Amino acid sequence: MTNSAVYPIQRRHWLPGLQEFLLFGDADVPEAGCLQGDQSDSEIIDRVGWGKSPSAMALTIEAESRIYRSLRAVFGATAHLVSLGFTIFVAVCARPGSSLFSWHPFLMSLAFSFLMTEALLTFSPESSLLQSFSRKAKVRFHWALQLLSLICAVLGLAIITYNKYLNGKDHFVTWHGLTGLVTVLYATMQCMGGLALLYPKLMRNWTLAKLKLYHATSGLIGYLLGCGSLMLGMCSLWYTTSVTGVSWYLTMLCPILTSLVVMNQVSNAYLYRKRIQP
Repeated sequence: MTNSAVYPIQRRHWLPGLQEFLLFGDADVPEAGCLQGDQSDSEIIDRVGWGKSPSAMALTIEAESRIYRSLRAVFGATAHLVSLGFTIFVAVCARPGSSLFSWHPFLMSLAFSFLMTEALLTFSPESSLLQSFSRKAKVRFHWALQLLSLICAVLGLAIITYNKYLNGKDHFVTWHGLTGLVTVLYATMQCMGGLALLYPKLMRNWTLAKLKLYHATSGLIGYLLGCGSLMLGMCSLWYTTSVTGVSWYLTMLCPILTSLVVMNQVSNAYLYRKRIQP
């Protein structure tokens, strides 16, 4: 091949966690940066400006991917502990059974902090408690936890509504009450939508891939609503008088941490993949 031969360069972009290159369209290098056919790899690399050989780049990417997966595993394990610890902490503060109201914060924290978090983390590739189980088993476990979460949430909503009625107080007049009502209704619809994944033949006009994407995305929204409702509940008179000082701030961080972990999991599993599809 003569010196006048010019090779087009493909620009490579890599998204951490996907473990793959995303190839965007060929782009001719400007005249000053044209690569001649008789140039060595090192000369090509120097002129393009990569600064590293392809093998070195691959090793760097692999190392970054390992670090990224390790961080996700650490934060996933932390989310497990935080969701359980927060629920236990609320249970100690509320002392369920001491009054009718005491069941409300306990059931809501159990529903949205523990059960729903564990249901979503079931599909985490790094921190799932069912790593060795089949996909089908994980789906059944996820469905069971989500159903238990919904039952606890409905009971918690019914109890606080009846408690307000007994005490002659208006309900659904605060941001916490309104958000809680919307969250429970949304969770109910989300569980009903999950039936489409258990029985995909019911939705003949939708592909299974689209159903999974929409269910995961809407489920993330529902989970964020639940965490937001918990945080608003921590601003209530009952909680601010029961928990003060540093403890209040630490517990406020719990739903934030688990939300970030779940958001990262869903984004890497579905949203990034959907965005890069042609």
